Amino acid sequence: MLEVGIHEAEKLVQVAHALSTRSRVDILRLLNTRSMNVIELAEALQLPVSTVANNVKVLEAAKLINTELLPAVRGAMKVCSRNYDDILISLNSSVRSTKDGMKFYEVEMPIGHYSDCEVHPTCGMATHEGMLVREDEPASFYHPKHVGAQIIWFRKGYVEYLLPLEIPQNASIQSIELSMEMCSEAPNYDNDWPSDISVWINGVEIGMWTSPGDFGDRRGALNPAWWLDWTTQYGLLKTWRIDHERTTLDMQKVSDVTLQDLQLNQRPSLRLRIGVDPDAVHKGGVNLFGKQFGDYDQDIVMRVSYTQEETE
Repeated sequence: MLEVGIHEAEKLVQVAHALSTRSRVDILRLLNTRSMNVIELAEALQLPVSTVANNVKVLEAAKLINTELLPAVRGAMKVCSRNYDDILISLNSSVRSTKDGMKFYEVEMPIGHYSDCEVHPTCGMATHEGMLVREDEPASFYHPKHVGAQIIWFRKGYVEYLLPLEIPQNASIQSIELSMEMCSEAPNYDNDWPSDISVWINGVEIGMWTSPGDFGDRRGALNPAWWLDWTTQYGLLKTWRIDHERTTLDMQKVSDVTLQDLQLNQRPSLRLRIGVDPDAVHKGGVNLFGKQFGDYDQDIVMRVSYTQEETE
């Protein structure tokens, strides 16, 4: 069994990337019972040999398959076999300590793993391979396949996430940081399209950011080739921080909300809501970017800093 955890970032990205397309998953399925060469795989999948060869390289780089060159009638042939019967991916966060004794807990929540939503057109979502649901159909946001989303957009409403707070019972939270890539949502795109995007924790609005626009003047660094040039391309990475004194956004104070206002000790999770308040001045919508869209290789990241009482 291959075991990989969120603390092994580079390895996890390689494995996740290798499993991110149907064709590569189909290759692993075909190798379930026997070894096959690239030509046999191409015939079984009805794909060009060059396409299969490229996918084999990705699987090999992630160490999910092993390849061996064996003699053939003309030259040599690459024979593929599977390395593992099972893969265990652990997304449990890691707990680390800083030099001053402060510990922190970090978890990354995929943007498609929202637990609740209320959205209005324009709205939709996509993966790295294509559109995930029909555009401008809010009911599709409840389809189970929403968990695979790598970009989400909506003009009005919100998406909500439950983030686990896996810290010791005797710990005292000192700060919570939340970071995500986002921008406004305009028809196609409009760099001058302000939107008042709010963030709530456990029902408390911690702050609002006015996104200046829906950015499309250049392609996002991580966007897939199929994504059209004349639509949303990238966002800005924004970081909220809540401590015992205030809430900041990118190191600038945005509200007087403190940790004490969030009732964190009453539940084992944190309820994060991202959206546009119905009373907002600029109702310009939201685009949320996952690891495979936009400019930043991350989903929603939460970092909790805490101190822990020593026990005898």
